Amino acid sequence: MITASVIASGASAWAEPVEDYYFNYRKAPENLEDLKAIQSALQTHLERARAATVSIDLGEGFGSGVIISEDGLVMTAAHVSGGVDKELTIILNDGTRLAAKSLGLVSTTDSALVKITEEGKYPFVNYDKDDRTRLGHWVFALGHSGGFDQERGPVLRLGRVVGFSDTTLQTDCKVIGGDSGGPLFDLNGQVVAINSRVQMTMEQNMHVPVRDFIRNWDELMAGEFIGDGPFAQRPERGNGFVGVLTEDSDAGIRVVQLETDGPAERAGVEVGDIIVKLADIEVANKDELRAVLAELSAKDEVKLVVERNGEILQLEFELDVR
Repeated sequence: MITASVIASGASAWAEPVEDYYFNYRKAPENLEDLKAIQSALQTHLERARAATVSIDLGEGFGSGVIISEDGLVMTAAHVSGGVDKELTIILNDGTRLAAKSLGLVSTTDSALVKITEEGKYPFVNYDKDDRTRLGHWVFALGHSGGFDQERGPVLRLGRVVGFSDTTLQTDCKVIGGDSGGPLFDLNGQVVAINSRVQMTMEQNMHVPVRDFIRNWDELMAGEFIGDGPFAQRPERGNGFVGVLTEDSDAGIRVVQLETDGPAERAGVEVGDIIVKLADIEVANKDELRAVLAELSAKDEVKLVVERNGEILQLEFELDVR
């Protein structure tokens, strides 16, 4: 299910073999040497893990994610990605802001992929294709807790796997708002899960395992919306709201009234503008405009082209709910 190119890029992240650490199988560290071994394994991989952990600017908040390929493929949570084919901003740890677009998601388990759309070579990490993580294994969570802070960077939480199911890992790595979508690593520096649900106690931190991504890889890469909630709501065609009242005229579709603080008004549309295109589709009358809107959904990012006093303007905005 995983393309050869992704397997190759992921495999090149680490030269050293994957170790099966003895301390994963002890009920608790038994001596100073055990603690030092855990510390050493963590320190070996932490710098690279932090470099690949990114903040995701959602416009109305922040989440986290992790880059898993040199060309900018990002694992995150479905409730962070905002849907399918949505424009997002990825923030690297040095503050660099990069345009990105959401690919597919699994709304029932909270897994999603995002792709940086600006060409470049980005810091990335491997992920656990062999599904080796088990109860009791030591892991560490990273994420931009509370939102992006360049001086602080991603926050580390070390802990263990305390619960295990097909679609969920439970750890005692305390995660909070802003950590959602961030990575959970094993002590080989491989991503084993993505932070999903923040709970009320130290022992109830839920993560969606990498195996859920692998299981749905082709569909995620193809930009499909999988399942029916609860972590993302399937778009409803025709419920997008522009916030304009129009009339047909000899010049075209004329804007005669704007909804106060509606999407069009916020984007800069003015009464008297002639609508030329919506969502890259030319429209000549109100019926054609309605036909385009019937295919759009609330929260879709759209481009509206208008003519104003002989000048062509392109405006972009997000549709509200009708």
